[in-house]
Amino acid sequence: MIERIVQETEILKVDNLSWHADEREILSGIHFCLTKGEMLGIIGPNGAGKSSLLRCLYRYIKPSSGAITLFGDEIATLSAKEFAKRVAVVLQDTPHHFDLTTAQLVAIGLTPHKGPFEITTAKDREVINDALAKVGLTHKAGQAYEHLSGGEKQRALIARAIVQRPKLLILDEPTNHLDIRYQIQILELLRSLNISVITSIHDLNLASALCDQLLLLDGGKCISHGAPVEVLTEQRIGDVFGVCCKVEPHPQHANPQISYFYGYSSIKEKQGRQDDSGS
Repeated sequence: MIERIVQETEILKVDNLSWHADEREILSGIHFCLTKGEMLGIIGPNGAGKSSLLRCLYRYIKPSSGAITLFGDEIATLSAKEFAKRVAVVLQDTPHHFDLTTAQLVAIGLTPHKGPFEITTAKDREVINDALAKVGLTHKAGQAYEHLSGGEKQRALIARAIVQRPKLLILDEPTNHLDIRYQIQILELLRSLNISVITSIHDLNLASALCDQLLLLDGGKCISHGAPVEVLTEQRIGDVFGVCCKVEPHPQHANPQISYFYGYSSIKEKQGRQDDSGS
């Protein structure tokens, strides 16, 4: 009975995933599971393999080995339409040269649920308007998507994903172009959608505050996976990111809050002068 309950709540399973490009190992031996309604943050330094892992998950690249299953089905066996009904993707780089209004762009999210000749209904328009309201873009509905700011474009793409009604939402650094207010609002919005979310995040404090689980990558390998309090230790952050920090419970949510120490350039300059004087 316990095993059946686990299977029913398991959305995604990644088993021993590896990927090589031009004989160079980019990802190696990645394992993790994602359960229903859980938000997983993928963290790590630049070049750790975060975007490569996400590309494997949304089928942009094919892993060299390992398995990815979605609701028990190998993702490679799903048709494009069936995959789009289950998974929505928001990429870091927003598309350009879209001759569409913001509302028209968001309406594209309806495509997996429409036949080839079905028109947009009044109910569809309600769904679109609701998604725009959730990301704070109601007032931009009729404006050309091309004329939105970078942050507004990102929020419009998240609204498109909401309209798609996926069971799993994958995002590559969705807060990258946003100011701190919208960074918090977007991640809190993602938590409120009642769907499973996988997102890469650079800001470790945001990841700690708003993700249920974290997957820490370095050099294409999983260094740690678990709750923020398990992953974000001073020793591990120092080893992986090469910085000194202090980790304490956040006064509001009690997850790790990271304070960084500064002065690295002056330390290096001092060490350089000492090396020169001793040579």
